[in-house]
Amino acid sequence: MKRFGARVLSRGKDSSKSSKKNKDSKDGTASPNAAARDSNQSPVLTPSSSTSTLNDPRNKPLPPNNAAAHAEQAALAAQSQLGNPAANQGVPDRFGGGGVAGQPQGANGGSTPARHGPLPPTVIISPSAPHVPPPGAAETMPHDLAPPKAGQKSLMYDRLQQTPKDVLEGPKTPRRQHSSRFDISAHRELEKLPGFHEVPPGRREDLFMKKIEQCNVIFDFNDASADMKSKEIKRLALHELLDYVANNRQVITEPMYPVVVGMFAKNLFRPIPPPMNPQGEAFDPEEDEPVLEVAWPHIQVVYEFFLRFIESQDFNTNIAKAYIDHSFVLQLLELFDSEDPRERDFLKTTLHRIYGKFLNLRSFIRRSINNVFFQFTYETERFNGIAELLEILGSIINGFALPLKEEHKLFLTRVLIPLHKVKSLSMYHPQLAYCIVQFLEKDASLTEEVVLGLLRYWPKVNSTKEVMFLNEVEDIFEVMDPAEFAKVQEPLFHQLAKSVASPHFQVAERALYFWNNEYFCNLVSDNVEIILPIMFAPLYENSKGHWNRTIHGMVYNAMKLFMEINPQLFDDCSHEYTEQQNSAASREALRQRKWAAIQDQANRKKPANGTASGASGASAALAAQAAGAQASARLPRVDEVDAAEDNQKRLDSLKLQDADRGGRRPGVHDRQNSAGSARSQQR
Repeated sequence: MKRFGARVLSRGKDSSKSSKKNKDSKDGTASPNAAARDSNQSPVLTPSSSTSTLNDPRNKPLPPNNAAAHAEQAALAAQSQLGNPAANQGVPDRFGGGGVAGQPQGANGGSTPARHGPLPPTVIISPSAPHVPPPGAAETMPHDLAPPKAGQKSLMYDRLQQTPKDVLEGPKTPRRQHSSRFDISAHRELEKLPGFHEVPPGRREDLFMKKIEQCNVIFDFNDASADMKSKEIKRLALHELLDYVANNRQVITEPMYPVVVGMFAKNLFRPIPPPMNPQGEAFDPEEDEPVLEVAWPHIQVVYEFFLRFIESQDFNTNIAKAYIDHSFVLQLLELFDSEDPRERDFLKTTLHRIYGKFLNLRSFIRRSINNVFFQFTYETERFNGIAELLEILGSIINGFALPLKEEHKLFLTRVLIPLHKVKSLSMYHPQLAYCIVQFLEKDASLTEEVVLGLLRYWPKVNSTKEVMFLNEVEDIFEVMDPAEFAKVQEPLFHQLAKSVASPHFQVAERALYFWNNEYFCNLVSDNVEIILPIMFAPLYENSKGHWNRTIHGMVYNAMKLFMEINPQLFDDCSHEYTEQQNSAASREALRQRKWAAIQDQANRKKPANGTASGASGASAALAAQAAGAQASARLPRVDEVDAAEDNQKRLDSLKLQDADRGGRRPGVHDRQNSAGSARSQQR
């Protein structure tokens, strides 16, 4: 064992260089980035974008040309130099390495960490000489084949750069679109009304009411060719209303409130159709594109107009209370189940504005969101807007006054923590972890309840969820008080020991990343007498037994830290581990002798039970039948008690299938399984 300690110290320097990775590259899932955090804390939640961006995964470098291609290009270049001296001037590479100019970087909104997707489509223009089409080819426009002159930009290149939507693509599955079940209006013929600047100020309120009435007409967007003129008239009317409210003061009057709220409800409140995308773990955000609403050209402007209306300085909350009430909020929450992420983004902003403006609705909004979470967690496990609702709550929690009310603490323990048990946790885990951390920053005394709640819902066989839990635990460590750490260190490090010993290398790697956190190492140093005896066995076994070499280096770094903190305690744990390994055979023999004694007692009782005769035999038979019935009734209960132990036994057999059962030390789970089997036979 002394040679092992020397080997750890000798390899510590080299392995620390190779095993430690940049912290910025790890996948943190706790709080969002700084920009998203600012957006949550600010009273304004503006949708990032109302247009979808284009990500083309086919951006691969062009294959190198062969010798024949090089020769052909050289011949064409020579001909062009003889025919046109201006061709000697090179074409400026205005697209080098970048994407199409003006292409947006991404469409992630709210406080969700951005996933780096494929690069935007890139237009690559060959700088070779112009190619003259052969006779009979398609006709080209004048100057299309002329090379660019010195000091002059090419109009063709400008046109390609400024119109990225015209880039030709290969075969691609079109986005799936569907229309919600709108109540289509019977009379859909509209006439263009004059603009607000075309009428005197005294008639603008009447014109406003007429345009609102036009916007109450609902069209069928499933038929793109139907009512095209009227659809355009309604769209222009919505834009005119938006500009009128946003750019003018003292234009909102009391009669406008009911008609504006009614128009919003008429256009947006509708039954949400069944989902088209798979739910839960089957949903892949990279493969399954979001289902878009075909009526979005009108829906988007309705959201924008309503937001401008309630954000206006002339907006009177006391008047609007009569129309924006509990029923309005409940119907707004139902729309969060929409599959269109653009609509959920606008809904998030709208509900947050209402929460900030209407103080009388705040408690009701929080209770209604809680009910949505309860139904999602315990009944359906299907709701598309959980992430957006958690974003709103993250901003609300950040504004809670201290000390926290009992209502808010119950919301943490009974609503947020049980959300970890849902299968589709990956769809909203960053926002959920952010809310948890916000609570702990407000009140550190909640740490014990939060950590024990996470351990209660810790995944047993889902490695992806376990990595998420480890990410969240590290974020909790960042805000954990040392006094609170002492309360949860034993159960928490028992679970970390299991994660370090996991055969799934991503789980073990993520758990070992904790030792790269300086604050975590300080907490471990202050409590090493309790933590090292828990962590020594899995660290030592993984240092030479794990199949992944990266894990070996990270384990050596962790053990090196323990050796430097308390060398004497490390040696004591090493000697104790060696003694347990040496006495494994004797403990196994003692265990077998105990089982043999139990079997002998059972065999001796069998003849004694068979000597009864006559009435006593009949009564014994009846008693046996009753006992059998009771035993059969108890069987499911026994299975339930031992289900977790049987699952762990199967996992241990998979993990240690190549190990010699007689030569290895019986682990904790083996002793638990043997105890469970003994209880089963005694019953």
